[in-house]
This record gives sequence, C-alpha cells and structure tokens, in this order.
Amino acid sequence: MTAPAPPGSAVAPPWALLAELTHACPLHCPYCSNPLELARRSAELSTEEWTDVLRQAGALGVVHTHLSGGEPLLRPDLEQIVAAAETAGIYTQLVTSGTGLDEARLAALTAAGLRSVQLSVQHADPRAGDRIAGRPSSFAAKERAAALVRRAGLPLGLNVVLHRDNLDAVDALIDLGVAWGADRVELANTQFYGWGLLNRSALLPTRDQLSRARETVERRREQLGDRIDLVWVVPDYFDGVAKPCMGGWGAVSLTVTPDGTVLPCPAAASLPDLDPPSVRDHPLAWIWEHSPAFGRYRGTDWMTGPCRGCPRREEDFGGCRCQAFALTGDATRTDPACALSPDHHLVRDPADAGRAEPPPYVYRRPGAAPVPAPAPALTPAPTPAAGGRDPL
Repeated sequence: MTAPAPPGSAVAPPWALLAELTHACPLHCPYCSNPLELARRSAELSTEEWTDVLRQAGALGVVHTHLSGGEPLLRPDLEQIVAAAETAGIYTQLVTSGTGLDEARLAALTAAGLRSVQLSVQHADPRAGDRIAGRPSSFAAKERAAALVRRAGLPLGLNVVLHRDNLDAVDALIDLGVAWGADRVELANTQFYGWGLLNRSALLPTRDQLSRARETVERRREQLGDRIDLVWVVPDYFDGVAKPCMGGWGAVSLTVTPDGTVLPCPAAASLPDLDPPSVRDHPLAWIWEHSPAFGRYRGTDWMTGPCRGCPRREEDFGGCRCQAFALTGDATRTDPACALSPDHHLVRDPADAGRAEPPPYVYRRPGAAPVPAPAPALTPAPTPAAGGRDPL
C-alpha cells in the first residue's frame, strides 16, 4: 500500500476542486451520487470557513472549481463564496438545477465573479423531466435559467445523466441544447454511486439503448461540427474497460463536502476505513500532500490481483476504488468494470439481465434510503504471472 508522502516530498498540486456547498436540494433525482446519508444544514461550513478553504485551494494550485451540491443556490452566501474564489484566482462554474435562479441573483453572482453555469437536465420532454427529478415544474425552471444565463453572456453547459428512462431521447436532448444556446452538452452515463447505486435496477439501460445513443452522438457531432461541444461519458458496466478514478486517486482533484470533509473523489465517503480528514482540523495542503486518506491509493504500489501486472495500470489506475468496494466489499480489488477482474460478473450480469419492467425509483430524500446490505464476502483475487442520513 502506498504510504502518505513524507514531509518535503513532491506531490503534484491539484488543479480542480469540487466544492459541495450543501446537500439540500429541491430536486430528488434517483441517480444522484450524493451519499445516502445526507449532511444536515446545521453541519455545513460557514461563509468564513468556505472563504478560507478557497484561499488555501488557490495557494495550493487549484485553478478551477465546480460550486455544487445538492443545490448551491440554496446557500444565501453563494455570492460571497464566488467572490472568495475569484479573489483566490480560481475559475468558478456553478452546477445547478436552475431552480431558484432569477435575474437579480444571477446578476449578483456575475458581479461577484461567476464565470460559467452548468445546468442539469433530466429529459427533453417536460413531463418526463419533472418525473425523473421528482418535482413538478422543474423543467420550466431550467428553461428560464438557461435563457437568463445566455442573456447574461455567460458560457452555458447542459449536463444530462443518461439512463434507461432518457437514453432514447439523446437526439431530442441535443436539440434542446442547441435551442437553449448551450456551448456544451455533457451526456454522462450514470455512475452507480450513492442514490444511483441504490436505484441501479431501475436505471440500467439495455445494450441496444446504449448502442443507439452512441451512434446518435457520433451522427450529431458530424452534423453540428463546432457549433456545440458534445461530450459522451462512457458507461462503466458495458465496455469491459475500467475508467481512471478522477485521473488517478489524489492526482488532479479534491472534493470538499458540505461539512468540510475532504475526499479524493466525491464517492470516497463510502469507504469505511478511509478516515478522511476535515478542513476544520487540518490545512488543505497537509491533507493533499500528507494525509493517509489521500496517500491510500496513490500510484500503483497498493495494487493487487490483475492490476499489479497489467500494462494499463498507469492509465486506468485499477479503476474506481469506490465501485470496487461497493460491489465487492474490498476497495483494493480490481474494479469489476474491467473485463480482467475476477469480479466482472458483478457488472456483466446486471448489464445483460433483461428487465421487462424496472422497479420504481427510490427518490433522493433524507431518510428515504433503506439501510444498505453489507457487500458480499469474496475470495481473494488471484495474482497473475508478471506481465499479465439525517433530515436537512
């Protein structure tokens, strides 16, 4: 296992920060990657604490932050937080549902230094979008927000989490991005963490759906050229290739959660023995460079099983540690998304299963999630020969 970097050692600085300002949210999306136990409003970092976090982040080398949640517009001090990032020299992108954004609020945020907006969209059809979001009139709020952002002259991105209920609408979603004047449409296949994992049986698409959607994206890229940036985030469960975890564990990005816990990736709170540090207890630079949590899976020394001898180990870093734990109960195992993993059946079988009628959603609400069952106990992975929550 990789030891934390000793004092004086060189650890490349992060360039990105995901600032989860709150877990409170007016929407109830069943694919949300927030943890099942949502942080209470009373536990959130104060304005002064977020200001200090952003000051430290800028000094550490961070140049870009997503101001996210939950819904960050629910923070009445969002303008002060944006201004703190601007003062620290950090580019700010607001990641929002659009609910609660009006002309005056956007003007205040822009004056504070907000640089761009990423708007979440659940479906191109208003009724379907409201159903997925679990909130009436949410689509109309998004449409108004998109118009406000374009009138303000800010770059606009749409983020669409793709799953069984909306993959067949990719063409219409791209049309929506064009009609709303988006500069970028991110078509992100569901990552199964948090509420997404809880709702996996309802969200998993079919292989035919994915194939059609992928072909649609390629066709529309050729058609639209450089008019709009279409980003296709490949799915975990279908291609047999593990994706690198956030560019490598503790390599390029860090996440600060609403209560100040600092994580190498947004889902890492699920790892039971990680003991992640808090900005309330340690400076951000120490956390990044020296904390055991950030050193835990850096590099490749920690690897076991197929990863240790795999020629791709410096490219995919063994895949996602959080997914490995969620599916196998052991964060050191090869990500089951990889076809070489002895646990690949844990993603292959659900992906191949026929589902005539998916189960209903468990909507993201405090207290809505059942107590998760413990992960299965698995036999040790073989080593190949060398070269092979409370109310808000």
